[in-house]
Amino acid sequence: MLGRYWLLQLVRAVIAFAAGFVITLDQDHTAAYGIAMFASFAIVSGLAACAFFFATDAGSRTVWLVQGIIGVAAGVVALIVHAGALGDLLYSVSVWALLTGAAELYGGWRARRVPADAAAARDRLLVGGATVVLAIVYLVIPPEHRLAVGLFGAYAIVIGVYLAIGAFSLKWAQPAGAADETSESHA
Repeated sequence: MLGRYWLLQLVRAVIAFAAGFVITLDQDHTAAYGIAMFASFAIVSGLAACAFFFATDAGSRTVWLVQGIIGVAAGVVALIVHAGALGDLLYSVSVWALLTGAAELYGGWRARRVPADAAAARDRLLVGGATVVLAIVYLVIPPEHRLAVGLFGAYAIVIGVYLAIGAFSLKWAQPAGAADETSESHA
């Protein structure tokens, strides 16, 4: 599974960086702008999660597909239903974050049982946990649009950094038995 997994994690990192940097560099932090940025992020990251369907084992496929469908659906609904109000932004992000975070936590919990997938499982557990925390934060923050949009941008950058580090760690990780096989073949 890890052969292509690192590349897909890197794609997720790039998507998160893009959303975070656009939010950070743009002065428009209105609720309507936040909804547009969230919807874009949710749709694109949902499509990326659906791509994991083709790169993972049969046991993880359903979780990635569900996570991707939730992301795309949340983004589309946020674009169609929203009136540009702060409540729409808070509700959309908190529901999306709770559902996708729970799916990612579940996927990480399942993957941790396979020793070869331990690093990827750890990444999924941390990202899922951070996403659930985002949902909780969005439920308790004061209703202020600059704060809500800024927090989403900060979340995207933090997740982007973590996913990028995780992706390259997986890419450069040497399988446990590879070092032993190499030394035995030279002896």
